[in-house]
Amino acid sequence: MSFEHVSIVFQVIVFLFAISVHESAHAWMAARLGDPTAMMLGRVTLNPIKHIDLLGTVVLPMLAIVTGFPIIGWAKPTPVNTRNFRHLVRDDVLTSVAGPASNFLVAMVAVLVLEGVQLGSPTGRLAVQLIVRHGIVPVELNSVLVPICLLVYTGMTINVLLGVFNLIPVPPLDGSHVLRHLLSEGVRRAYDGVGIFGLFILMYWGGGLLRWLMFPVKDVFDSFLKSF
Repeated sequence: MSFEHVSIVFQVIVFLFAISVHESAHAWMAARLGDPTAMMLGRVTLNPIKHIDLLGTVVLPMLAIVTGFPIIGWAKPTPVNTRNFRHLVRDDVLTSVAGPASNFLVAMVAVLVLEGVQLGSPTGRLAVQLIVRHGIVPVELNSVLVPICLLVYTGMTINVLLGVFNLIPVPPLDGSHVLRHLLSEGVRRAYDGVGIFGLFILMYWGGGLLRWLMFPVKDVFDSFLKSF
């Protein structure tokens, strides 16, 4: 199996894990704040089958693989009944940002793992530095640390990109749940009505914008690894 095939397999594995963490965080936070709807439906789980959305989890990632863009997308929306919240605006915002926050938390754990590998092994340090700085998989090292480092680094990357992507304030992404509460009633209805069409526009014409938003954040996480 070539490096390209291994990389794609790792991306798919990590993406399914990342969306499962993301949606579980939404469901868990909603339950903590008074709405058990998603938890009762079994959405607090790392089983990706519970979270798969045909367009966001299958079609869009496939397009990303074909075009060479890092895999991004979304899962089946977590059902939330805001009428169960004690503080509507606060609890809706907290539930919404819990998803991206969970992805950033996973990315931070991945950084710590890679830093531990660098500290514990000269071979691991070389593998991490080559992957982070040059995107090179050092197969000549012939060490089990190489695929481990690649998998963990892929996990860091996709979780960062997924977290940033979902914070974009375009309905129905998580960021829109924050912005909509700052709008007047009339503007909010129009904003909510944009819905999936705004997302399609972003995905079709916003490739440069997505890179501009996502990769500087990824560079911040990379900088922790490059400093070793």
